[in-house]
Amino acid sequence: MTVTVPLVLVVGAVVFVAWRYLGLRLWHAIAALVFGFLLAATTLAPDIRRVIQAAIGWITGH
Repeated sequence: MTVTVPLVLVVGAVVFVAWRYLGLRLWHAIAALVFGFLLAATTLAPDIRRVIQAAIGWITGH
């Protein structure tokens, strides 16, 4: 899956809104980031990538 700049900007905006208005603390964001890196190193990473690709394809209509 190619991560595009608009996708990164959207996810960044979601994190900013969560931090600013929903009470997301810095340590929550860091814990989620570390969890993401650890999850990417597991054998489930290809399946997760396929699910995300399918969801993005469904949303964008591709």
